[in-house]
Amino acid sequence: MKTQASTFTDDYDEPLITIQEDEEAHEDDLWFLRRLLEEEPDDLPPGPRAEPPDTAVVEVWAKAEGVHAARLARVAGRLGALDDWLLRGPEGWRHRLALIEAADLSWFAGDRVSSDRLALWISMRLSGAQDDLNALARVAWAVRRLTGGPGPKADLAAFLDRRDPENTGDSAERFEDRAGGWLDLMAAAKGLHPITRACMGYNLWSLAGLGRHGDQIEATVTASRVATSDGSGAIFAPLAMAGAGGLRVSGLPPERLARWLDGMNSAIIWPHTGCLVKGFHGMALGLRPDG
Repeated sequence: MKTQASTFTDDYDEPLITIQEDEEAHEDDLWFLRRLLEEEPDDLPPGPRAEPPDTAVVEVWAKAEGVHAARLARVAGRLGALDDWLLRGPEGWRHRLALIEAADLSWFAGDRVSSDRLALWISMRLSGAQDDLNALARVAWAVRRLTGGPGPKADLAAFLDRRDPENTGDSAERFEDRAGGWLDLMAAAKGLHPITRACMGYNLWSLAGLGRHGDQIEATVTASRVATSDGSGAIFAPLAMAGAGGLRVSGLPPERLARWLDGMNSAIIWPHTGCLVKGFHGMALGLRPDG
């Protein structure tokens, strides 16, 4: 019987091919697939961009404040003088100043309520057939917030008279959460001057999700209270008396802050305010405040 030759080789000089080396050899044979995967364009839609941290936003406005440091100091000095005049003057001056500011602000927001019509509505709830009661209510709210009461730092929702409905769903974003986010940003910017912080808060109002119909009045009144910080005479900074140029939201933060400072400076030295100052000096001379 013929024996079958063995298929195993007895050449011990050749190295054995292991399973790992065999897999690597197969992978080397697929070099063209790797090149195709590397050259394949990424056609996937971009995902949501990460929101910049609060520190980054504050740093941008801090740089803008440094650019306009001299102008900021001049406006802050005039606002401090107005605070002193109103602190030493009669209560009627502060109320009259708030009426003028709220009425001018209503024209900027499109409501167009005169200061005289506003005074009649606040004192006796008198309105004409052509008056918009919702507009009068919005501007009257502005007068109340400009003449006294707690500021927005303690409770922004209470300051705005806005609360979440009781039947708000779990998936719906609550207004108190958005207000809390805005307040957190204001707290992160505590190193900035109150006037700069007010400008930043005004420009980020809509981005924080706080806007609605009439939000220009709400945003401006809130910022005017933030700008005075702990003022006891002028508890708000005039912004709309000399026009709404400083309230325009466009451009980079240095441009917005420059317009904000120019608008506030013009509002402080506006003839209405000058009449109050003239009345103060007349009172010091023994004359009647309205003389």
